[in-house]
Amino acid sequence: MSKIAVTAAGGQLGAEIVRAAVAIRGGDNVVGLARTPDKARSLGIEIRPGDYGAPEELKQSLDGIDAVLLVSGMDAPEKRIEQHRNVINAAKQAGASKIVYTSIQGAEEGTAFSPIVQSNRQTEADIRDSGLAWGIGRNGIYIEPDVDYTDTYKKRGEIANCAGDGKCGYTTRPELAYAYARMLTDAKHDGQVYNLHGQAISQQQLADYLNDAFGTDLRYRDMSVEEYRRDRTAELGEFLGNIIAGIYEGIRNGAVDNESHFERAAGRPHQDWRSYFDALN
Repeated sequence: MSKIAVTAAGGQLGAEIVRAAVAIRGGDNVVGLARTPDKARSLGIEIRPGDYGAPEELKQSLDGIDAVLLVSGMDAPEKRIEQHRNVINAAKQAGASKIVYTSIQGAEEGTAFSPIVQSNRQTEADIRDSGLAWGIGRNGIYIEPDVDYTDTYKKRGEIANCAGDGKCGYTTRPELAYAYARMLTDAKHDGQVYNLHGQAISQQQLADYLNDAFGTDLRYRDMSVEEYRRDRTAELGEFLGNIIAGIYEGIRNGAVDNESHFERAAGRPHQDWRSYFDALN
């Protein structure tokens, strides 16, 4: 059986995809690549070096691999385009036949997050032009950070941001992993671009779900984009604060309220939010 490789296996999404791929192919047929291999040793599979900035290392690490799952990098937009190209070129040179990419949804113009979305679109184009079989997923917004932030929301008594009444196609890392493992291992997904998320919900609906799960009494307060940007940059610094504000501005403008193709990718519906939040109790 041919081997598959998952990059960024030391990260949260990469590790989840490894686990989902092992469930399909078995541990002997899944290889993890990690910039810091020791961070991924606990996955119980073969781990190879996988620094996106080291082309020769990547080529060696992808030797004998048939299909590659490329997890989008976290560097600045202009840097990640070249880093992703290193992975694509290494996969080709090593003899791989297929590459699947974890892209994102979001406003392609007009927000501080747009340069990151644009860099992902460039990698999508590079993958389509690679000559390899390919699949692309466009991730919705992770819901886990909001769950992890519940104690802070509770102290403030509210969720406050600039999303307004916009709905957001949220998802979870395990759900994404389930879909990506199938995209990676089934040729029927080749040449497809899928939006991967669950039912889109508003910030007030998110607050309601958190209230039911944790016994809180949160309300949603809408902020202007500029007000929220100032709030985030004061706490997180200019770079990250602007990006976070840009994400929520995109939600406000409907950029992440898209048709979901999750069921086509995964072969089953996305987990519904009631069952997700009920399971947190």
